[in-house]
Amino acid sequence: MSKKILSQFSLANKKSIIVGGAGDLGLAMVEALVEAGSEAVIIDLDDKVFSICENLKKDGHKVHAIKADVSDRSQIRTSFESAINILDGKLDVLINSAGIQRRHPSEVFPEKDWDDVIAINLEATFFYCQLAANIMIPNGGGKIVNIASMMSFFGGITIPAYAASKGGVSQLTKALSNDWASKGITVNAIAPGYMDTQLNVALINDPVRNAEALNRIPMKRWGNGSDLKGLTVFLSSEASDYISGTVIPVDGGYLAR
Repeated sequence: MSKKILSQFSLANKKSIIVGGAGDLGLAMVEALVEAGSEAVIIDLDDKVFSICENLKKDGHKVHAIKADVSDRSQIRTSFESAINILDGKLDVLINSAGIQRRHPSEVFPEKDWDDVIAINLEATFFYCQLAANIMIPNGGGKIVNIASMMSFFGGITIPAYAASKGGVSQLTKALSNDWASKGITVNAIAPGYMDTQLNVALINDPVRNAEALNRIPMKRWGNGSDLKGLTVFLSSEASDYISGTVIPVDGGYLAR
């Protein structure tokens, strides 16, 4: 492979914000961006965002941490402004990977859990996208990557809020692409399949549900964060400049069954 094509995947001198970058999948995406050369700001509620940054700095990467509760719209705004200040007013890549899960039978699903899931999984995604677009458009464009889910395609069981939020992320990605592709912003989503993360501990520990998932996955294993790295770099780089409005599964072949 020529150096010319490889250079299209480089993120050298790029500046990125990763929302939810301390999570299992988010951290892998942070690693992918900085390993490809980007400077990055991680926004997360978990205090481990600071130790993650320190560890990445030891490897020579330019990475910064901001703690914020993305269910709070005022903190969305202030965290984004702080990130942009750190990045000297420039933003090339936004990754929206913050997400939570709540499980209850739909007929008794608590209002607060509904509100929390929609606020973090869907509303925060939109508001960070909106803030990013207002930086990217005057500067000629950028890359936005949202995190969808298999529940963007299926309804799931006992997860009405999560399914609604991830269906919303899929449609939001398409809508924003329609509005912004002509302005230089590509907007795409990654739809992880069954991933070995904290969100799926209940499924992994349920022998019946675990077996159901593995029986349908042709690769016969749960995914992990490293499975998202290549696609993250691709969608964040010039190699994907003519791709927008897509929702790309990373699912070990699950959807093909």
